Amino acid sequence: MIARVVLAGALLLLAACDPWSGGKETERPAAAQDFPRADRPVAPIVSTRWSSEEARDRVNEAEDIMDRAGIRPGMTVADIGAGEGYYTVRLAKRVGQDGRVLAEDIMPEVIEALSRRITREEWDNVSLRLGAPEDPKLPENSFDRILMVHMYHEIAEPYAFLWHLSPALKKDGELIVVDADRPTDQHGTPPRLLACELAAMGFRMEQLTPRPTAGGYLARFRRIAARPDPANIVPCAFHG
Repeated sequence: MIARVVLAGALLLLAACDPWSGGKETERPAAAQDFPRADRPVAPIVSTRWSSEEARDRVNEAEDIMDRAGIRPGMTVADIGAGEGYYTVRLAKRVGQDGRVLAEDIMPEVIEALSRRITREEWDNVSLRLGAPEDPKLPENSFDRILMVHMYHEIAEPYAFLWHLSPALKKDGELIVVDADRPTDQHGTPPRLLACELAAMGFRMEQLTPRPTAGGYLARFRRIAARPDPANIVPCAFHG
């Protein structure tokens, strides 16, 4: 989700002397310092949502994305950048009482608001996790699917983030990214850039499907190789 005004400064200031931050010197998080910087801009964060839940349901967005992601009853799913919980509650309904949903976000205020919603709507199969911009802090070997919807372009430390995320997938699990096909500083991620950054972490794009009702495309990834040593990661070049 094109999320959280209060996050803009935190995410945009993750890279010291970053060419995409106007040369402004800042300190990177300790958990990111062993990783290369991303050679691309990061989108400014402007809102907690990119459309209302009612409008998204009118075009059957969540149901379509969950169908194409192969999400079924009994699965364990992580919703990264959960925001107000549009996907969280719909995932919870889909996986049912035999499944689990972990909703992750990086702002305590967002997690607190989502916690109130989960309690109010009695979603007993949902748990919450406060992550960090460079590390979602997910439990290892836990998820059949990890969803990242309209938030990938906001990640200032993609190599650190994906490196820490990778062990959370089960052996046959999939990473699902929904984003717009436009430059990262325009609230999207070009699919070639996305595939390159994921490949650097040992993931292969299995399918790329245009999904205009979800504001762009859906990309499915599987992990086919072990995550590399951070020192051996070669960042993907940004081409505008």
